[in-house]
Amino acid sequence: MLNRRHLRIKIMQALYSHYTADDGDAKKSEDALLFSIEKMREMYLYLLLLIVEMQGQAIDRIESGRNKKLPTKEDLHPNTKFVTNKPLRALVNSKILKKACDNTGVSWSDNRDLLKRVFKAVTETEDYQEYMASEERGFDHDKEYLLRFFKRHMINVEEIHDYFEEKSIFWNDDLDLISSMVIKSLKLIEEDADDIELLLLWKEGDDEKDFTQRLFRQTLALGKESEDMIQESAKNWELDRIAVIDMILMKMALAEARTFESIPLKVTLNEYIELSKYYSTPKSNGFINGVLDQLFTKLKDDGTIKKVGRGLLQ
Repeated sequence: MLNRRHLRIKIMQALYSHYTADDGDAKKSEDALLFSIEKMREMYLYLLLLIVEMQGQAIDRIESGRNKKLPTKEDLHPNTKFVTNKPLRALVNSKILKKACDNTGVSWSDNRDLLKRVFKAVTETEDYQEYMASEERGFDHDKEYLLRFFKRHMINVEEIHDYFEEKSIFWNDDLDLISSMVIKSLKLIEEDADDIELLLLWKEGDDEKDFTQRLFRQTLALGKESEDMIQESAKNWELDRIAVIDMILMKMALAEARTFESIPLKVTLNEYIELSKYYSTPKSNGFINGVLDQLFTKLKDDGTIKKVGRGLLQ
């Protein structure tokens, strides 16, 4: 499921596109934001299907060995432990996963060579060789190693990162979160279940979607007012000297502080300082901290920022 930090990142990206676009159409930008979030479900399905495809690659390798003109003993009597991995088979046989992939058009069929390279990378690891050599069997044993293969190896193949970056310029920022969703899905697979469970992108209810739309809209609505306050607070800085991302993050923080009465000011301040460390200049976090701390104090004192709940103004 999406967390608020990741939603803030998606909003920041959408605002950057909005402010740098020629038309500046707010409705169009908001639609693009929600679309980019919904597209994350496709990445989730792609990664689950990537694991499924590893079984197909293993079967192809076994069949290729058997069809050699001079097959070895190992070719004729292959180790099928990976092919019969129980949680993997649950994924392969999942009607829910197949239906979701069919409905969204998610498929690796045009990337067979990439799948071969990913499978090769996995089979060359100590984890895979240890698993195949072990005589231990059982559902929990299979699940433990399938999780290892995904966490340590599949998701770290550089070509997989390149593949998702080519499909969407924003998907690289989504990879860690979606990978964590896939890991949770693997952990939820039960031995006797009829099918697997797919995670929801949004939490049940409309709270997170409401947070996303309100923060995006309020950042735009309060944009000029926030910009004026920022310029007043940063008197030694001309507006054109402030990094675009810094300005967007400060506008978002001011809009969030004024709009969401139940989010503590300290949480808001810390979230945007952290985002600046990853998405702006090395000195941005100190600059943003100074400006926002000063503005939050001023807006608390004049009653513009109101919080509901004990200690939320801290």
